[in-house]
Amino acid sequence: MKDKRILYVSSEVVPYLPETEMASTAFNAARNAHSKGVQTRIFMPRFGVINERRHQLHEVIRLSGMNMIINDMDMPLIIKVASIPKERMQVYFIDNDEYFKRKAIFTDEDDNLFEDNDERAIFFAKGVIETVKKLNWAPDIIHIHGWMASLLPLYLKEFYKEEPLFAESKIVTSIYNNDFEGTLNPTMIEKVQFDKIDDGKTAVLKTPNHTNILKSAIENSDAVIKGSENISDELTNFIDEHKKPVLDFQSEETLTEAYLEFYANEVLAE
Repeated sequence: MKDKRILYVSSEVVPYLPETEMASTAFNAARNAHSKGVQTRIFMPRFGVINERRHQLHEVIRLSGMNMIINDMDMPLIIKVASIPKERMQVYFIDNDEYFKRKAIFTDEDDNLFEDNDERAIFFAKGVIETVKKLNWAPDIIHIHGWMASLLPLYLKEFYKEEPLFAESKIVTSIYNNDFEGTLNPTMIEKVQFDKIDDGKTAVLKTPNHTNILKSAIENSDAVIKGSENISDELTNFIDEHKKPVLDFQSEETLTEAYLEFYANEVLAE
């Protein structure tokens, strides 16, 4: 795997957000690959709770300034970057004042999901892809963590299917037991279809709950990793039905070698 390129895209990454199973696993997967000579890039949303001064985020002017079209609206893309101390790893932050400035992650003070979480997820997916295009950095593997990153496989396979930079990229999605209650905005499917994505590919998003968003990611990925020890029966059965290469849950102690072996022997060997 030395000198291969892996793009890690996660809803959450430590040390920028509180430690959760996903935030730690995404960070450890990237750090361990990096320590073995793999070229890595990490992307995450620049949520308003992230302390920019403490973590020394700064805007990358040459990458910022694009507009993402979200449901016929022009939304400016701001790219910020930071380095993880001692690791010499760069983290890129997808930012937009309308979507990410608020001092919360997914829910308001009453614990209700934000009405625009669907648009935030679309913006994040398109923002990551457009930024990687600007970097002209063709990843061998794109590893997705978390539901807010889970539209990326759909957009790569459909909206960006003619993009040569990703022609050889393989997509891996990690599935976590981090459900949210209820559904995202019911008009989410219309906003995705606005990007000329085929009805058959968006059907699973008709009810945009946590399970169905992950189903979309699984359908459009080349391989799946169980990031949590306990995954719902519905998602487990869905993974089995689609006959993708699957890596079962790994503890922090076994994660390093298991992920790298899975990438090399199952994902890139496909």
